[in-house]
Amino acid sequence: MLERENALSVEPVEVELTEAAFGGEAIGRLPDGRVVFVPRALPGEAALIALQQQRRDFARGEVAVLERPAPGRVEPPCPYYKVGCGGCSWQHAEYELQLRLKQTIVADQLRRIGRFLNADDLVRPPIGMLEPWHYRNQARFTVGRRFGELCFTYRASHRLLRIDHCWIVHPTINSILEVAQGRLANIGRRIHQILMRVGANTGQVMVTPALPEVPEIESGQAFLEEELLGRRFRLEPPSFFQVNTRREARPLPAAIGKAWLGLPSDGVSMAELLALLVMDRLEPEPDQIVVDAYSGVGTFALLLAPLVREVIGIEEARSAVRDAEHNGRDVPNARFVQGKTEAVLPSLELEGIAAVVLDPARAGCHPDVLRALLGSRPRRIVYVSCDPSTLARDLRVLVDGGYALAEVQPLDMFPQTYHIESVATLTAVG
Repeated sequence: MLERENALSVEPVEVELTEAAFGGEAIGRLPDGRVVFVPRALPGEAALIALQQQRRDFARGEVAVLERPAPGRVEPPCPYYKVGCGGCSWQHAEYELQLRLKQTIVADQLRRIGRFLNADDLVRPPIGMLEPWHYRNQARFTVGRRFGELCFTYRASHRLLRIDHCWIVHPTINSILEVAQGRLANIGRRIHQILMRVGANTGQVMVTPALPEVPEIESGQAFLEEELLGRRFRLEPPSFFQVNTRREARPLPAAIGKAWLGLPSDGVSMAELLALLVMDRLEPEPDQIVVDAYSGVGTFALLLAPLVREVIGIEEARSAVRDAEHNGRDVPNARFVQGKTEAVLPSLELEGIAAVVLDPARAGCHPDVLRALLGSRPRRIVYVSCDPSTLARDLRVLVDGGYALAEVQPLDMFPQTYHIESVATLTAVG
């Protein structure tokens, strides 16, 4: 472990900020050559930086005086962001700048970690939202022990910050928050966190745990349903689902070649665009068998099923598999296997499988998953990632093992934050 140096800087240090880091910080160099990470700053800015943490090889600091703002800096609309809420990281950047920064970060991770020298050519401009606010269909609030307030946490801290309105959650969640805020003090039981979810396309709501202390709110639901591309998906409280399902009236982005399924009449959401992008890169054919690894509640598998002969979903979480089997009860050519992908995938007869969708958590793929793919060599792999660093690591293994990386297409599933969703397309060589 790196040891902290003996003292923090007393006087702010002048720094030119030159890059954006995955994590929402800007990067500069201190006079002694060390890298410094600065949140709430942007590449191209000059600032006096108050150093908060110093180590041998790097430092972290805060903007004390912004001497030269970057083009594209804007005033954040959210008062909680201004005082240090950790939920967002780039409200101070205009949205087009956020998209450019995310493209640059994905390319930088591919170059540094994946050693792809042509990273700038591989990474496409991100598909963004038309209205990048009030999109998030899920929020988890921590309940303050003393006053029963619903809170997020301050950036890089466990300290609680009361939230009365969040600028990135769906309006229905803000309505529930308004009713519940401050109502959970001295109720005779300890509630640590409250999960709120809304089906942006169904109007259904889930609030867990049950809150009989706030009878105006329906709570304690066993599940919620959401709709994507004409299919309903049931979600139990623990089950993962994409958070950006609010539809926008928009044409199909040019990055997606065609609509493989019928588009909803009221627009299309980022989650639906992600599914359409996966289909477009898979190029499914009626006689194919496709594996959906890390399949969750069956989103990709069930949307793909009408286009192929068979889909096999692999998912570790029992609640998600229960949801997937319920969601696919009318889809005879989709089946789901409960287990870790690294245990199940090598046991499948992969020789007849034409394509695989990978959608792992931030940690990326287990090495055994990559080894199984390299051993069986499906013709096409479409890798969906929410972490460009682990994506770059895994892509290098697949390319070294005989795959060609065609492109990486980012989608902005998480505006105002540093998180980046990307879809990488690989084909077997030879």
